[in-house]
Amino acid sequence: MDIPILKVLREADLTIEGEFILGSNSTFFLTATWGGEKFPVVYKPIRGERPLWDFPAHTLAKREVAAFLVSQAMGWDLVPPTILRNNAPFGTGMVQLYIEHNPDHHYFNFSDEERQRLRLVAAFDLLINNADRKGSHVLVDMDGNIRCIDHGICFHVEEKLRTVIWDFAGQPIPPELVKDIQRFRIELSSLTGLKEELVNYLSLAEIEALEARAGNLINNPIFPFPPKERRSYPWPLV
Repeated sequence: MDIPILKVLREADLTIEGEFILGSNSTFFLTATWGGEKFPVVYKPIRGERPLWDFPAHTLAKREVAAFLVSQAMGWDLVPPTILRNNAPFGTGMVQLYIEHNPDHHYFNFSDEERQRLRLVAAFDLLINNADRKGSHVLVDMDGNIRCIDHGICFHVEEKLRTVIWDFAGQPIPPELVKDIQRFRIELSSLTGLKEELVNYLSLAEIEALEARAGNLINNPIFPFPPKERRSYPWPLV
């Protein structure tokens, strides 16, 4: 029987094992215990979020959940299972399944074959308007799958894309990815379903901007070049 991982994240007993100390916001490593089994999870409490001038306060955890929902709706499975949980050790926050990986293996030392697989990530970041795609935010899990983490500053209504992945600038977005975006846009335009879920995590203006970005990618399916009028890379890069 498959373990319902989202149910585990919502209801399992949580035990703090440690804290990640290098990030801007408070981030903890936890063990979720369910039915005698233990699952490693990442927890980011809202109270530990650092205020930003251009994003509404106390919304970063919600944006992480929205990124997971969009990834699933696209059928791309890039973002690990992620939920917003109220009864967590330091209050409401994002709880995400931890992905086992080699932390020293990231974008800047990917093989050429791994780099070629990042068109999916680049298209995803265009769609969610990712303002912080660092090299270490792209992982290769133990099965060799590309996974993505840290989506707290995404979905802004203004163009904010900052990423290290400009490898495909000027190239067409693969047709199969465009078809996924077309299907996603149709689903998002419905008044129920996906939009009904996203309103719990994003403002209506942000959802409308997401739909507009999907439309722009459909109408002009080309990976853009880095903009010259603003900063286009995150800092630090890793």
